Amino acid sequence: MPATWPVTLRHDDIELRPLRLRDEREWRAVRKRNADWLAPWDASLPPEGRSEGEIPPTFSAMVRRLKREARAGTMLPWVLAYQGRFAGQVTVGGISRGSLRSAYIGYWIDSAVAGRGIMPTAVAMACDYAFAELHLHRIEVNIRPENAASLRVVDKLGLTYEGERKKYLHINGEWCDHLTYVVFSDDMPDGVLANFLARRGH
Repeated sequence: MPATWPVTLRHDDIELRPLRLRDEREWRAVRKRNADWLAPWDASLPPEGRSEGEIPPTFSAMVRRLKREARAGTMLPWVLAYQGRFAGQVTVGGISRGSLRSAYIGYWIDSAVAGRGIMPTAVAMACDYAFAELHLHRIEVNIRPENAASLRVVDKLGLTYEGERKKYLHINGEWCDHLTYVVFSDDMPDGVLANFLARRGH
């Protein structure tokens, strides 16, 4: 499949766009301000996957890696912008084609704008793009059972609970169980975003 990146999506005050090198200052400021809010849910590298003396990648190295994977068609690494300001990230990752046609979505948001329906809208936009343009069949979201804010996102979107995955991801220094929620391409014929807005009464 030909590369489709870069891609920018918009709905009202919400925008999904590629991460840029010039986002570094704002990205670091938002991450620092939200350190306590995000730390319990941040992915970490297990000791068995780390080389001695290995240092975390620089911001520019991260942007280059994400751009490379996006152009290869294995990932859609978006910035979430709200009213023109950096507000978080939404990533469609693990994109598989062939007979699987599946992906997962991960996300985080600035606590200053959480709880306004921004993240459900953004995730719905990402799902609709993946279904309509990439022709995926299945998208999953994996969430720590303790992450009430993230669970509200999939609840608002009407995703289906599929089950529990034991020690699924290394999060904040340990292997953690996750709950899996899914949506299939034919679950919401009018689109995930349209379904969310209808459920919300818009």
